[in-house]
Amino acid sequence: MKKHQSGFVSIIGNPNVGKSTLMNSLVGEDISIITAKAQTTRHRILGIINGENFQMVLSDTPGVIKPSYKMQDSMMKSVKDSLLDADVLIYMTSINDIETKDEAIFDKIKKTKVPLLVLINKIDLFDQDSLEKEVNSWAIKLPKAKIYPISALKGFFVKELLEILIQNLPEFPPYFPKDQLTDRPERFFVNEAVRENIFTNYSKEIPYSVEVNTEEFLEDEKIIRIRSIINVERDSQKGIIIGNKGKAIKKVGMNTRKKLEKFFGKKIHIELYVKVLKKWRSNSNQLKRFGYN
Repeated sequence: MKKHQSGFVSIIGNPNVGKSTLMNSLVGEDISIITAKAQTTRHRILGIINGENFQMVLSDTPGVIKPSYKMQDSMMKSVKDSLLDADVLIYMTSINDIETKDEAIFDKIKKTKVPLLVLINKIDLFDQDSLEKEVNSWAIKLPKAKIYPISALKGFFVKELLEILIQNLPEFPPYFPKDQLTDRPERFFVNEAVRENIFTNYSKEIPYSVEVNTEEFLEDEKIIRIRSIINVERDSQKGIIIGNKGKAIKKVGMNTRKKLEKFFGKKIHIELYVKVLKKWRSNSNQLKRFGYN
């Protein structure tokens, strides 16, 4: 009987280095939302890759920052938790990236006893000399690590990386059912799809002041009916989200519907409402309701 390998692979790094792109590329589904703005990922999201003789549980984590309010404290707690249970650790970086802003987290990465991979992402933006300097620099900073240049977006070295990760998984039975793709429920992906469109369509502080919760998710054979609330911190933000004659929120709803129809493989009817929830990012009770630790 062939041995079965299972383990947790945590992806750590600064904001906007491509952690979510790598996660989606490895899993083959858009589990994590991706935008050009930093700090898009707020929760630790597990993506599960299954093979006949292996199960890899990937953790996409928020980018490492110095927290400014309670929500960001929770985000950094999820990063620290992913360091604790990792069987393999990926530290992801990119061109001209620096060490994490949290020295304690970087120190834990340095001292890890599990296999450590440094992935230098977005190599399509490097010339050869710059890439060699980056490789040498990270070899000094993290001497225990294996260093690999990749392009998560273009798919360069992604298949090879998958094989390397599988080889490093410990021998263990599967942690999850073999047909499971993630640990998150359907409503979570609705919330993330709405948030992704808000990050894409609004500027400045608006996306960072928004949290979405889905109050209704009713599925039958042909259609899923959804009602979601977009929570903002100020009345002025509510007006911006809705837009002139409701055009802005209508655009968010239309784009979200298209994404969710592709994700769930069904027709979607989605209703969006906006609610003012003052200072929710610093309110422990509200944060708990939205799934933050």
